[in-house]
Formats: sequence, structure tokens, C-alpha cells
Amino acid sequence: MTDDLTGREPVPGPAAHEPQERSALDARADQPVQQVRLEEREARAALCAAAEPGDAFLNRILDHAGAPGALAALRSGRPPADLQVSEGELRRFDQWRIRLKAASPEEDLAVCERMGIRVVCPGDPEWPTTLDDLGAARPYALWLRGPADLRYGCLRSVAMVGSRAASPYGLRVAAEMSTEVAERGWTVVSGGALGIDGAAHRGALAADGATVAVFANGVDVPYPSSNEGLFAELARRCLLISESPPGTPPQRLRFLVRNRVIAALSRGTVIVEAERRSGALNTAAWARRLGRALMVVPGPVDSRSSAGCLRLLREDPETILVTCADEVIEAVGDLGTDLAPRPSAPVLPRDRLDPPTRAVLEAFPSRGTTGPAQLAAKAGMDIFSVNGKLGLLAAGGFIERADAGWRLTRAARSRDY
Repeated sequence: MTDDLTGREPVPGPAAHEPQERSALDARADQPVQQVRLEEREARAALCAAAEPGDAFLNRILDHAGAPGALAALRSGRPPADLQVSEGELRRFDQWRIRLKAASPEEDLAVCERMGIRVVCPGDPEWPTTLDDLGAARPYALWLRGPADLRYGCLRSVAMVGSRAASPYGLRVAAEMSTEVAERGWTVVSGGALGIDGAAHRGALAADGATVAVFANGVDVPYPSSNEGLFAELARRCLLISESPPGTPPQRLRFLVRNRVIAALSRGTVIVEAERRSGALNTAAWARRLGRALMVVPGPVDSRSSAGCLRLLREDPETILVTCADEVIEAVGDLGTDLAPRPSAPVLPRDRLDPPTRAVLEAFPSRGTTGPAQLAAKAGMDIFSVNGKLGLLAAGGFIERADAGWRLTRAARSRDY
């Protein structure tokens, strides 16, 4: 039998010889896109409950088999057949399977529906692609609570973190700086903790700006409880996010793990205050590792709260010293566009004097009185010219008459006049 067009024998396809086996991923490709995304979301929600956030081995399985395939492997307790696994990694399967049995991803998703929480996965429109920079430490999914769009908000975002036991100086700087950053249209990202984090969130809210709190627990668990009012306001106006399902209590290790998300979401990180041992320094390390701008606010040299900041400034030549919002935005903004204005010294009244008049003023002694002859000699001018300048200086409040001649006023003796 020949082909009607070519006259040649047709070449049989694979189906002509034997049935072609289709992979699970190929079969899913024929399903409606919405159904595939739903399966992906449900699988990743379950994986969030089974494993610690950012596990490199689980991310390797996800890359290899997809989320439904990874979940099936965890439930069976066996890794995919064609994936090389070490003995230590194999033992982790047992831990995941035990945790997966105790998890209730369906209940988690039901809680999400009741509380307005949504699950965002890689590939979703709201997923920030900057998280992909984490590579093997990338989150499996994120749980979001609040009306703001995460990806859009993170296009222009700055992380601001620091000590929980912050000083009044640190709290003031964090609040004022985040207010000014938010007023310029930038999102402030922080961890929702006491101290600097809370001040940064409140500063952004005060400017009616955008701010994102990254939790180490479920987004429905207010921790610390003293910030419950702040979290309620963030959920109403901005955004709370977490890698953990609803109801997950805080755990010490996860505070360090979530710091990588804070650093990855932002163009740069500002450390306002940090002690020598501080979670903020862990965030700084992630910012440096991800190639993000690392900025530090200087503090008093004898302040324990600023010891970690001063060490960064001393030991890391790439750390940027910042003192105001303009300098922060210059570090993370568009090259050549978001430049901070150069700081200038204040203009004093004496700066407005013409050179001859200023020369006469500089000839006055700091204490006591003097006369035109002595002033003329010191200023290198004739007495007639000096007398003319004395009238101008008196009218400007620089000098006043005394019993034995002229003297500086109290205001003129200060450095600010």
C-alpha cells in the first residue's frame, strides 16, 4: 500500500508496532488547565505540611516528578525509580510519610476558603519570580492573606529588619525611613516581629503604603500576640505570607529559614539594628548570597543593639551605609534615575555676608570688646571701610555696642549663626 501523495510506503509510527506508554505528566497535559493547576495546588499544600520549608532534596524531587508525582512518592515512601537518592535522603522519606499522615491538606484549604487565605505556587501569576533565585531552597508554595498582589508589590520592594530588643533610636529610624520609602511607592518587607520589624510595618502603614509581613508560622496565627492588632491591619490593607499551612505554630528554626524569603522578595535589605548574634544578620547573609543590595544604618559605637551593624560596615566592603530613605532608594532603584540628593551643610547667616563684611566679623574676639582701629588692623582694612561694615553687622544682629566699643552678640558667638 502506497501513500496517495508520495507513492512511497508509509512509515509506521510507534502505535503501529506497540502501545506507547504515556507518562503521568503527559496524561496531565490533556486535562483542562484549571484542573491541572488545582492538582498542583493541592499537592503543594500537602507538601508544605509534610516537609520543612526550602528542603533541597524535596525541591529536587519536585523538579524531577512535579508536585503530584512528588506527593505520590512521599505517600508510597519510595522515591521515583530513576532518581538517585542517598541513604540519609531515603530516611527523610520515612519522616515525611509520618508527617503526611498527620496532615490534613483538605482541611487547610477549607480554612483558607473561610478566612480568605490563598495558596500561590510557582507558575501562578502572583508568584514572584525573584523567589526562583533561591534555587534548591525555593518555597514549595506560599500561603497569602490580604488584598495586595504579592508579585506586583515586590517589583519595587525593600526589606527592613533588625533587633527585637530595639532602642528608641532604632525604632524611630525604622519607622521614619519606612514611611518615606513607602511614600515613594516602594513596598516594605519585614518579618512581623517585635522591635524594628514592627516599627517598619507601622511606618509604611502610616504613609498609606504597601508592606508585607513574612511569617514563620501560619498566617492565621498571630505571633507575637502583642502585634495582633498590627497583623489584623496588615491582613485588611496589605499582605501576610507564610510557607506554612494555617494553624502552624511558630518554631525557632523556621524564623531563620523564613529570612531567605524576606531577602529574596526584595531588591535590597536594610539592617537598622542588630546585635552580634541576630536573626537580622542571617537575613543580611541571604541578601549578600542572592546578590541583593545590603544596607546598614549606623548606630552609636557603644550600643549593643548596633554591634552587628557596625561589624558589617567594618568587615564587608560591599555593605552600603545609609542614613535616609533617599540613600536606600538610590541603592535599589534604577541606575541614574533614583539618585539621592547630595547632602549639603546648612547655610548660616554669616555665610550670606560679603567677604569684606565677613572679614570684619572674623576679626572680633570671641569674648570682650574691641574698637574700629583694632578691627582695621586685624582685617587689613582702613578705618573708614570698617566703620561702614560695623553698621551692617549691627543691623544683622551680629554685634552690639558696649561701653568700650563693640562686641559679638550672644547669638553670633554660637556656631549656628
